[in-house]
Amino acid sequence: MKKIPFLLILFIGLVNAQKLTSTELSIITQGDIKTALPIYQTTDADQHKTLLSLSTEIDPMDSNTATLVKRMKESLLSTDGGVGIAAPQVGINRKVIWVERFDKTGNPLEYFINPVIVWRSELQNLGPEGDLSIPEFRDQFYRSKVIQLEYVDLKGQKYSEIVEGFTAVIFQHEIDHLFGILISDKKEKETNDLYKKVDAFKKSDSTTR
Repeated sequence: MKKIPFLLILFIGLVNAQKLTSTELSIITQGDIKTALPIYQTTDADQHKTLLSLSTEIDPMDSNTATLVKRMKESLLSTDGGVGIAAPQVGINRKVIWVERFDKTGNPLEYFINPVIVWRSELQNLGPEGDLSIPEFRDQFYRSKVIQLEYVDLKGQKYSEIVEGFTAVIFQHEIDHLFGILISDKKEKETNDLYKKVDAFKKSDSTTR
């Protein structure tokens, strides 16, 4: 299969990255642009709807994207022990996330624009997860132990890296947000799927008797 040059892929991505809407701009620029944006909660019906919506790509070189990135960091820093945040959690359905890098010295916070997981290991770990947008919810989830991530920075420069361990879990959690996937719904789906599998087994078993 013929490979498409990255510059062409980047150009297509920028074309697909629609300009920020007036509503998005009003959220990003409201108040002091150096302060945190409020974090959306599932307990509010309108905010919950935003959290469940699919996010689209954003133009990394738009000056408003830089403002969003900065304010998202302030939002994360304003939390008690938060290790990651996604743009939908501040009301913007665009592909931007912040992650605390426990795989690097000093555990720095880093932003990622239009992140994509291009590969996941079949080997998974089970571990606890909570969510800044879902009050008092915490449960155990399976996540791939290793992922390969691709993303761009505010200059449009592309990066690719392999991430593993707890940091990989954070990436998977935040990127789920970009697809409108919340861990509360994820757990409910897993529970329902397990029930269906058992039910299907019983039905099959009864027909053989």
